[in-house]
Amino acid sequence: MKQILLYILISFYSLCTQAQLSNLLPTPQKIEQISGHFHTSKNRDKTLNAITFIQTDTIKEAPSHAQEEAYRLQIEKQKIIITHTTETGKYRALQTLQQLLHSPNGKCLIPVCTITDWPAFRIRGFMQDVGRSYISIEELKKEIDLLSQFKINVFHWHLTENQAWRLESKRYPQLTAAENMTRMPGKFYTLKEAHELAEYCKQRHVMLIPEIDMPGHSDAFRRTFKTDMQSEQGMKILKEILDEICETFDHPYIHIGTDEVRFSNPRFVPEMVSYIRSKGKKVISWNPGWDYQPGEIDMTQLWSYRGKAQKGIPAIDCRFHYINHFDIYNDLVALYNSRICNQTAGSEDIAGSIIAIWNDRYITDERQNLKENNFYPCMLALAERAWCGGGHCYFDGKGTMLWDDTPESNHQFADFERRLLWHKNILLLRNPSPMSNRPIFHGTSPMHSPTMAIYRPLFPRNTKIQIPISTMGKNTKPVSSMGQESICATHGAHWYPHSIITRKKTTLLMLPPGSILLKNKQQA
Repeated sequence: MKQILLYILISFYSLCTQAQLSNLLPTPQKIEQISGHFHTSKNRDKTLNAITFIQTDTIKEAPSHAQEEAYRLQIEKQKIIITHTTETGKYRALQTLQQLLHSPNGKCLIPVCTITDWPAFRIRGFMQDVGRSYISIEELKKEIDLLSQFKINVFHWHLTENQAWRLESKRYPQLTAAENMTRMPGKFYTLKEAHELAEYCKQRHVMLIPEIDMPGHSDAFRRTFKTDMQSEQGMKILKEILDEICETFDHPYIHIGTDEVRFSNPRFVPEMVSYIRSKGKKVISWNPGWDYQPGEIDMTQLWSYRGKAQKGIPAIDCRFHYINHFDIYNDLVALYNSRICNQTAGSEDIAGSIIAIWNDRYITDERQNLKENNFYPCMLALAERAWCGGGHCYFDGKGTMLWDDTPESNHQFADFERRLLWHKNILLLRNPSPMSNRPIFHGTSPMHSPTMAIYRPLFPRNTKIQIPISTMGKNTKPVSSMGQESICATHGAHWYPHSIITRKKTTLLMLPPGSILLKNKQQA
């Protein structure tokens, strides 16, 4: 047993010293590894002092639409060089370096390598519906902070709904009065809080898109003013509110909704678009919604199967990305495998994708809402797909699922799942996620499981391990059984069930990479 423990510890250290190139998420576009290592430690300032920043006009390997976020990260034995075209590109490079610097013991060796990287799609984001259910500023900051580390670059803030208007108006304070809300009355964001969140996003190179849904989904507006948005009085009030909003958010876009409504005033949408543009902002609208022609809107967000990208109008794909509608495990696979807007990469007309959570049901615990919707696993799936591009087919095709006749798809998802679980225990530690630390999908036998790659065999051939029969799966056979003596696996503060596989006289204890084997839990 002592030999086994020693073998595990050596394997564990080896994983740490190999840096984390294989764990990067999203996967960089290009990695060139060379022999040698850069030595680093817990002293992050010392590591940062070893970095040389070089600003250039272009990263020649990156396409023109991706230059803003493109970078080159060169890790040499004695120094690190980051080449970038903008401050955003520099930030993306530092995000990659941050992942490489994570190690359980605070010390690691980063392989000498060159990473050249850029996004396939320029919009990679998530939407929180706070109109239906208020979410605290602290929670929103936490989500933005975490997701920015995976190069998610858009936060879509759905601020108004039938249930409540959640953004303060100094001109019309009655908008956020408790009596005008039907859910979570009295809960709203001050303009100061909104401004601070906008600045928080800018510091992390995340674009905040505030949405004031109009003229539909506006019962809260009607309850307050006793008039419809499309009336002359409603339009006058709305313009005054938009003045405050444009002043509060130092970001380029305002989202105006326009979905699921009967238009009674043909002047309403064109006039609102024109007014917001006069304030120096660009405008986004749902599709289906108002019928725009090129030049009449700056971007559309596709929200149902009827939503179609139009030439000359950049489109954000949100059609099958309502994760509160998901089968949280099966659809995670489809999300990862799907092509965004059925394209392998972005273009002038295909901007990217946003994942949305519509908080239709009231849940008192805002963190529980994330867990029940598999929020972080889904966001990391989008982070990978939107940054890397590719995919097998569109979301509604069978090619987005794992099938026995698509081994390449199976292996790709298995590798993503392995990295997802690694990050769950590192960057996402203590954040709600229902993702198990065992494979999601199991084949007819463990050797045929598409997620076999998640677990690395940490034992040599013919190793005999003491395992109680009670812990064995029905299709496995123990090498030996020794009473009630048991083995547990630990990775940080997390405990995992284990899996024993016996095949051709070879016994493997399959654990997540970096796990430590203990005789019992009390030894931790």
